[in-house]
Amino acid sequence: MGGTAPEGGWLRDQVCEGLRDRIITGRLKPGDRLVERDVAEDFGVSRVPVREAIRILIGEGFLQTVSQRRIVVREMTRQDVENLFDMREALEVLAVRRAAERRTPTELDTLARLLARARTATDSGGPELLSRANAAFHTQIVRMSRNDLLMTALESLEGRLRWLFQQVDDPGPLWEEHRLLYEAIAAADADAAADHALHHVRHYREVAVRLLFAG
Repeated sequence: MGGTAPEGGWLRDQVCEGLRDRIITGRLKPGDRLVERDVAEDFGVSRVPVREAIRILIGEGFLQTVSQRRIVVREMTRQDVENLFDMREALEVLAVRRAAERRTPTELDTLARLLARARTATDSGGPELLSRANAAFHTQIVRMSRNDLLMTALESLEGRLRWLFQQVDDPGPLWEEHRLLYEAIAAADADAAADHALHHVRHYREVAVRLLFAG
């Protein structure tokens, strides 16, 4: 029994992360079919971790079952995106407020480094690097809230948020909004931090909807 843990756990996570990255970066597109046998050969694993990874990605909203033997990459509808932003507005504003109230010098140092990394990614213009950097910045803020329930709720959205970060056509204003968030958190100004977070989410909602569904 001890030999089954890596197959069911570590390998599953590797396949899940690999497939998720391919969807987020567009290498796997909406409607593309996933065949367990082919995915297993691609990752050099058995079908067991592939099956479990697919189940996770269905739960995250990246894949969908269209028939008993057909699993495809799910297309994000406008309602999906609106629902995601509703969740972000409710949860991230709270996370930012708590982060401003509870932050420590060490946590602020980490957040400052992630902000600088996002600036570098913004200047480089690489969408994949930028999405990872921005997601890491937001993840750190959630950690700083020190609210386990909040962290669990937002972790389930992390992959889809990374996907959304790749839809930005002008990352400069996005980074500037992150800078304002950082400054409010560093100043322990919870009200200002929450206001910046609300503006940030609503502005980003408008950008994403325009880019994804215009026309």
